[in-house]
Amino acid sequence: MAAPMIFEVQRPGILLLVVGPSGAGKDTVIDGARRALAREERLAFARRSITRRAGAGGEDFEALSEREFAAADVSGEFALCWRAHELSYGIRRSAIDPAVADGKVVVANVSRGIIEPARRAYPCVKVALVTAPPELLAARLSARGRENVADICRRLSRAGAMDAGDCDFTVVNDRTIGEAVDAFVACLRELAGT
Repeated sequence: MAAPMIFEVQRPGILLLVVGPSGAGKDTVIDGARRALAREERLAFARRSITRRAGAGGEDFEALSEREFAAADVSGEFALCWRAHELSYGIRRSAIDPAVADGKVVVANVSRGIIEPARRAYPCVKVALVTAPPELLAARLSARGRENVADICRRLSRAGAMDAGDCDFTVVNDRTIGEAVDAFVACLRELAGT
């Protein structure tokens, strides 16, 4: 009698959308998790394309002109794209599709307005909210010096509209950054099954 054949079933990939108000520390939390989980093969971190000048600080991103961004969008290179704060943001298909097809958890920093389009495009989408109390958001926005008072007020009013009930995970970044990163890493490990 022949030995039974054993098939390894590929786990479905997950697209984890990370949302949160300006000043919550999404970039810092995501970067901390990326460093902590650098050897975790079931995780991938999608790099964003932004119509912001190179070297503007913050996250590691692909800087594109408005013309370059529009050309990439028209040619279908973006899996997800949106406008926010007078900038265009996108995540290339090449940063998401191969990793999801390979059964990985792909971490993508997005606007909450892209959640429903992402759910229509991908079979398994989860959402993580990184947030902080309003007074802490205001202090962080003021300290980074990129926005004027009117811009800060607009960003804070948008923050109040976020509902943690629509998210699968919530990380409140109101203590040390290490604690917030640890909480996010725990979410990623749960999704990745490690």
